[in-house]
This record gives sequence, C-alpha cells and structure tokens, in this order.
Amino acid sequence: MMTRRNLFKLLTVFAFLPGVAIAQSGKQVIEVYKSETCGCCTEWVKHLEANGFAVKARNVPNTAAYRERYQVPPSLGSCHTATVGGYALEGHVPAADIQRLLKEKPKAAGLTVPGMPMGSPGMEVPGQKADAYDVLLFQKDGSHTVYRHVAAE
Repeated sequence: MMTRRNLFKLLTVFAFLPGVAIAQSGKQVIEVYKSETCGCCTEWVKHLEANGFAVKARNVPNTAAYRERYQVPPSLGSCHTATVGGYALEGHVPAADIQRLLKEKPKAAGLTVPGMPMGSPGMEVPGQKADAYDVLLFQKDGSHTVYRHVAAE
C-alpha cells in the first residue's frame, strides 16, 4: 500500500534523476553541462529560462566528456551540451527549435548549432550583425540534416 510518506520518498528520488522532464513548476527541464567561466553559456541559459524552460545548469571541468556521453559528433560540437526529453542539445540552439523538437518528436539524437555563430542565442553582441547559421538535427551515426536555417541580419 502506498502511503503519503512512501509516495513523497519516491517522488523525491525521481526529482534528482537525470533526464526528468518536468520541474515542479510544470516547465520542461533542460540539463546544461557548461564551463563555469563561459559567459555565452550563461547567456544561453538565460535565453532558455526567458522562453519557458526550467534549467539545471551544471558547471563541469570537461564539456567534451558530455558530448561523447550524449553521442554528439565531434564535428558538430560547440561550447556546452544539454539534454531534454531524451534528446541532446549542443551549442546555442534557439529555444523555439527545442520547443519544436519536443512537440514533433523526430527520430534523432538531438539538435546542434555547431561552433558559436554570432547572433545565436547567447552570442548576441549589441551593434554587431548576426551571422547566418543552421540548426542541425543529428543522428547517433553522425549524419545530420538542416532543421532550420537562420538568416543573417
């Protein structure tokens, strides 16, 4: 028989497991693995929060280990790795594309914005023009397709 105390214990355990999708606030949780000193990573986290996500940011000494763990091809790497809803996110992926990914649920490993294109979320610099870049949908085998093209401004 499930008592309130046992239910609370069970829920507490699940709240700390990686990949738990919904925070107590009802927001989708994104786990971010980043360098403590990276300002653009911090700005990307702010972008996610401003667009309705709950973020668990974790400062780690080696972000490459997380790219490997979540099967992000090295050629598609950037400065931080995140996970949400069973997908990997690499780099400065716009929140709108993450929301679309979670809604459509394509068969894929995740999304990436390789490198650090100027103008992508977290990489905005006042007075500097934004670069064109592609948000890529990638597979575990390293293949990828353009999920969305973002034009230069």
